[in-house]
Amino acid sequence: MKVNVEIDCTPEEARRAMGLPDLTPIHERYVQMMLDTMQSGVKPEMIEAMMRNWAPMGEASMTMWRRMFEGQKG
Repeated sequence: MKVNVEIDCTPEEARRAMGLPDLTPIHERYVQMMLDTMQSGVKPEMIEAMMRNWAPMGEASMTMWRRMFEGQKG
């Protein structure tokens, strides 16, 4: 037997229905901190270290970004 249920709702409505916390203020603060840091005169050498700390998967994520940018160079 196969049952399909289709629910039409916004991500906000789905989050509330599942009882998940609203992380919007944390996300906005995180983005603002990144923007402030980048606008405060970050040296190019510091960007790689910052991305390692900010990236969800750490070194694996940094390797993926490096490969992607190297692929764009040609």
